[in-house]
Amino acid sequence: MNTIKYCFLFAGINGLLMPLEAQEERTQQDERPNILFILSDDHTSQAWGIYGGILSQYVQNENIRRLADEGCVLENCFCTNSISVPSRAAILTGAYSHHNGVYTLEDALNPALDNVAKQMQAGGYQTALFGKWHLKTKPAGFDTFAVFHDQGEYWDPLFKTAEGWVDDTEGTSGKREKGFSTDLVTDKTIEWIRSRDKKKPFLMCCHFKATHEPWDFPERLKHLYDDVTFPEPANMLEFGPETSGRAFPGQPLEDMARRWGIASKDPDSWWCRYPELPFSVEGLDKVEARRKIYQKLVRDYLRCGAAIDENIGRLLRFLDEEGLTENTIVVYVSDQGYFLGEHGFFDKRMMYEEPLRMPFVIRYPKEIPAGTRNHDIILNIDFAAMLADYAGVQPPALSDGRSFRSNLRGETPRDWRQSMYYRYWTHHAIRPAHFGIRTHRYKLMFLYGDPLNATGSAKKPTTPAWEFHDLMVDPQENHNFYDSPAYADEIEQLKRELWQLRREAGDTDAESPRMQEILRQYYW
Repeated sequence: MNTIKYCFLFAGINGLLMPLEAQEERTQQDERPNILFILSDDHTSQAWGIYGGILSQYVQNENIRRLADEGCVLENCFCTNSISVPSRAAILTGAYSHHNGVYTLEDALNPALDNVAKQMQAGGYQTALFGKWHLKTKPAGFDTFAVFHDQGEYWDPLFKTAEGWVDDTEGTSGKREKGFSTDLVTDKTIEWIRSRDKKKPFLMCCHFKATHEPWDFPERLKHLYDDVTFPEPANMLEFGPETSGRAFPGQPLEDMARRWGIASKDPDSWWCRYPELPFSVEGLDKVEARRKIYQKLVRDYLRCGAAIDENIGRLLRFLDEEGLTENTIVVYVSDQGYFLGEHGFFDKRMMYEEPLRMPFVIRYPKEIPAGTRNHDIILNIDFAAMLADYAGVQPPALSDGRSFRSNLRGETPRDWRQSMYYRYWTHHAIRPAHFGIRTHRYKLMFLYGDPLNATGSAKKPTTPAWEFHDLMVDPQENHNFYDSPAYADEIEQLKRELWQLRREAGDTDAESPRMQEILRQYYW
């Protein structure tokens, strides 16, 4: 009779005890899933082609569609602060901005904070990060990294590594590499996966600069969309709040033309280099000018996005060739959405649907049913918990999120959230600081319009205001129904729910006398 071993080791995985034999077997060949996490910047859902919309027939998206056909698309995935640096910090730490300390573009992530890469690294994963980082301080939790300085550049970018690291706020460091950034990041990703320790699972973070302004593209895509006139959003010719009743000016397309105009006269006078200048709207009336601006914006943007799709294809084919497809979770997500002419706007930041929505697709053949779409409200603070769940490690210490692994199987927990909390902290007159709630049908935004202590904000406050939208009746958010008597009861209920969400999230502004004054005067 064989002797039964009762010796157990604490493995720290899902809080369970692991038998000694199993621990030894895992050491020899860890069968937990690999994770390829592909993150882009501003690649909005309107330009993915799998979410419908007026551009869906024009988008080059063969490989994004492949992921969607072989995995699950999230229909209601949202960011909690629609700007790059805070969104990336939330993804990594699983925490709201007020818990991880990254509120605005000017803030930096404290490397001492726990994050999902650190948890995976401690749990036996090999970890790597290539491409856009943007969190200013040295990446922590990664065995290997090569990241862009600051925003990064599309052509011949600087790559910073641990050797000779200098924080972005302290100066420039790194080695310049020849080529187009999206291609280079993919090259590094493939090379690292190929040379990895094949006995251990991996977390590979492949972060593209695209599709961030200035929306550049490789030469091979230069003639994509030649002679194409793109359809326009129905509300693109909204020139002010008179018809919509919106409570903020927003950033109009004309500001994009101003940027192109400055760069046309002196390319070195702007922070980035735009493709295919010069550009001018001189002599055009305001409608003709806006239409010309929109056509250039969308043409550049979709060519930039096409390079992403091409490189996702390279990654998927590589996984196939290496026999890694079945046991590798592939995520493709953008850090937030973007206005592409809707309401006459470009850029992001606001709680309107276009910037708020994070297009997200995930494939894991072993567990996630192919060709499915999930409608649950998922947030960027949930990503870390979900990835940790698959990896069998704990979520980061500060995590406010919740794993949606069972949701992806079609088994949504009964107590899953039915609403979400959002806050954009940076204040400017055209985009006031605001917070809000979104349910499956309604959205309520309180534009409190004060810089408080947020970095990068304008000093002058704006008068607080409210916006309310019924997304079933008015999905394009063309009308602010806040003053409509027909919605009085819904608005009152949402105000109370929003107040409760703030309490649950720990974002009450209890230590801000100025905010307390604003809330007393304008909230109820």
